[in-house]
Amino acid sequence: MRPPFATARLARRALFAILLLGVAGTLAELLLLKHFEDIWQFVPVTLLGGALALLILNALTDVRPARLALDGVMALCIAAGVVGLAMHLSGNIEWELERAPELTGWPLLRDALMGATPSLAPGAMIQLGLIGLLHGYLRHRELQPTSPSSPES
Repeated sequence: MRPPFATARLARRALFAILLLGVAGTLAELLLLKHFEDIWQFVPVTLLGGALALLILNALTDVRPARLALDGVMALCIAAGVVGLAMHLSGNIEWELERAPELTGWPLLRDALMGATPSLAPGAMIQLGLIGLLHGYLRHRELQPTSPSSPES
C-alpha cells in the first residue's frame, strides 16, 4: 500500500500537469481566436500568460514567492472567469433582445446561452483557477512539517 504522503504527491503532480496543459491550451485557443479586440479581452490572455510563466518557474524552482504568486494568479483566474461569464451572457442577452424584443424568461436565457459569444467559455478560467488552488493547497500540505504525535488529517 502506498503511503498517504506519496499518494498526495502523485495527486499534486497530476494536478500540476493537468493545470499546465489546461493553461497552455486555453491560452493558445484565445490567441488563435484573437481574443484581444478590446481591453477586457486582454484580461484572460494576460492572466493565462502569467500563469504559464509561473507554472514553468514553479516547475524549475521551489521558492515561496513563486508559489504565492501562482496562488494569487489562480484566484484572479476565478474572479476573471466569473466576470467573463457575466459579460458574455449579458452581451448575448442584449443581442437577443435587439433581435427579438418579445423574448423573456427561459427562451431568452436559452437563446443567450446558445448565442454567438460562447457564454460558458469563461468557466474554463474558473475551472483552471480551482485546479490551481487545489494544487497549491496540496503543495502547502506537503511542505508543512508534521509532528510524530499529531495524526495526519
